[in-house]
Amino acid sequence: MAEREFRAGFVSFVGRPNAGKSTLTNALVGEKIAITSSKPQTTRRAIRGIVHRPDGQLIIVDTPGIHRPRTLLGERLNALVEATLGDVDVIGLCVPADEKVGPGDRFINERLNDFPRAKKVAILTKADRASKSEIIEQLTLLGALREWDAVIPISAVVDGENGAAQLDELARVLLGLMPVSPPLYEAETTTDESEDERIAELIREAALEGARDELSHSLAATVDDREEREPEADGRPGLLEIFASISRLREVGERARREIEALLGRRVYLSLRVKVAKEWQRDPKALGRLGF
Repeated sequence: MAEREFRAGFVSFVGRPNAGKSTLTNALVGEKIAITSSKPQTTRRAIRGIVHRPDGQLIIVDTPGIHRPRTLLGERLNALVEATLGDVDVIGLCVPADEKVGPGDRFINERLNDFPRAKKVAILTKADRASKSEIIEQLTLLGALREWDAVIPISAVVDGENGAAQLDELARVLLGLMPVSPPLYEAETTTDESEDERIAELIREAALEGARDELSHSLAATVDDREEREPEADGRPGLLEIFASISRLREVGERARREIEALLGRRVYLSLRVKVAKEWQRDPKALGRLGF
């Protein structure tokens, strides 16, 4: 039996808030690459997660959602999304299985026409939350939107063999739509995000938890400095001190520190401070300093 040709390429998932895009990205990569939250516009940058399979490599570009912007930040996020979707090989529209296809889904589906280069896939997320009849109804509604290159039900949060099989099937279908190519990343690489960028995102995720809707759009996190303490007596790395800026310090710090220690695999002392920048979402200089 002839070996399958190795394929590699880029895919981006789109969909309305809480459609499961970032959760799906993390499940496919096998580790937490993109932060998740119930707040709209949680993702602020194009974050790449790399999925390795014996016959191919998927580079998932997790982007901010397509939306109607109200600030300069919103305009720049939309520009980032459009630039990303214009370059990827496949776009996957994520629609929750337990929520009716609505105006937001149709708006995003229409926007996909602006990116003719990419193949289009419909992904029915959160399939574990819907009955078989609901899934069939949703698949029928999705089929009415356009002619898809593939339609796949998936549940990124299902544990055990069934969930793993669904993720493997999704990866297989997506790889089949990618061009023949050598690997684009080294085998051990799961993201091109720096440690400081990932730490800042984990802090922002902790700050988003419980924040009022209007506050969530105003949150930003930056890593200001790191300092290594002396190694432990048994040779293990000493405490790593991280100095960062954010609001809602105490509860955010506790939640973020746990996630950062899991990321780095070591104990961390996290120092947070408040940095106030009025109307930073509308200030070009402030946005530039924050990487937007």
